Amino acid sequence: MNGGSLDQIFVNAKHWLLSFLAGAPDWIIEVASSLLNILVLLHAFLGLFALMSLLERKILGRIQNRYGPNRVGPYGLLQPVADGIKMLIKEDVVPFRADKVLHFLAPIMVAAPAILALGVIPYGRNMTPFAIDGGILFFFAVGSMTELAVFMAGWGSNNKFSMLGAMRAIAQMVSYELPLILTVLPVVMIVGALSPDAIVAAQEGYKFGVVPRWFVFTPWGAAAFLLFFISGLVESNRTPFDVPEGESEIVAGHMTEYSGFKYAIFFLAEYFGMFAISGLAITLFLGGWHAPIAPLQFIPSYAWFALKLGALLFVFIWIRGTLPRTRVDQVMNFAWKFMLPMAFACILAAAVWHYQAGGLSGWIWSLAIVIICYLALSRMLETQKKFAPRTYRFAE
Repeated sequence: MNGGSLDQIFVNAKHWLLSFLAGAPDWIIEVASSLLNILVLLHAFLGLFALMSLLERKILGRIQNRYGPNRVGPYGLLQPVADGIKMLIKEDVVPFRADKVLHFLAPIMVAAPAILALGVIPYGRNMTPFAIDGGILFFFAVGSMTELAVFMAGWGSNNKFSMLGAMRAIAQMVSYELPLILTVLPVVMIVGALSPDAIVAAQEGYKFGVVPRWFVFTPWGAAAFLLFFISGLVESNRTPFDVPEGESEIVAGHMTEYSGFKYAIFFLAEYFGMFAISGLAITLFLGGWHAPIAPLQFIPSYAWFALKLGALLFVFIWIRGTLPRTRVDQVMNFAWKFMLPMAFACILAAAVWHYQAGGLSGWIWSLAIVIICYLALSRMLETQKKFAPRTYRFAE
């Protein structure tokens, strides 16, 4: 049902609400439209945050063969409500020698960029909250504010553990922002636009009537998607790259001196960042709100986006329950010696694929570039070294 009433139910509801302002000046209607978008966006993702905080613990419990939350409410469904109440009533402890202003502003500055980034993602047909031509550029521009906010949290806490965790976080985030941005360039090159809507529109249709024209189904697109997803894990401080919050080493990193609701805002920002990265990955590589096969196009576009978002979020949780935390030196080596060169290889592969008009020769050449670069970099990064045999000596 392309463009049908069910597919456009939210768009039609917004137009109906705005119809009450008929005859008002244009600027009032525009402001009201923006406020409606913000209101719906915040409520939707705050609800998803509450749901994810429960589902993550449930899924991790299943993966690790233990119980998840099961005490508060039926099947533990009211656990997010209990957590929210607990965070609201806990005492807000601020260190005596902390910079009070920076300590207060840091959680807000961490959450704001993630919320702003969610505003340029197309969630369905005609369902982009703020459709701007440079939406991709805006996404990364606001995302770069996170490093400043993390530094504010570490510096403002006046704590060595907080400062050490903040510097580790900034080093990690700056290092992985480069491959994150570079893996977007192949898509921008092929589409010739920075608009998320234009990128989704470029992935419309099906080859041979069956295979969707999503960029992830090209050699350069598949490699870029994997690199983008790994960089997104790091940017979101998710396992196995959560070294800034290594509780066995530096307590809780830049969040060490935070408590109560301020502490909760840091986790809200982490989840919102995860939603934003997943949404952008869907937009760039997974066809946005388009259906995977033509016969299923009758399903509303926003439902397809929600299904894809749920699948990526499940992978985030799956990885957290499966992989151990990596060492900080391994994380940095992986960024500069593998991720960055592979991102450049994806750009080269996309250029070759484009100039071969996406034909068979373009597939072969782009695939060859990706595989050769991967094998060469893997060989260079091989960590199996010949160590001297270890001898154990015990006191007698």
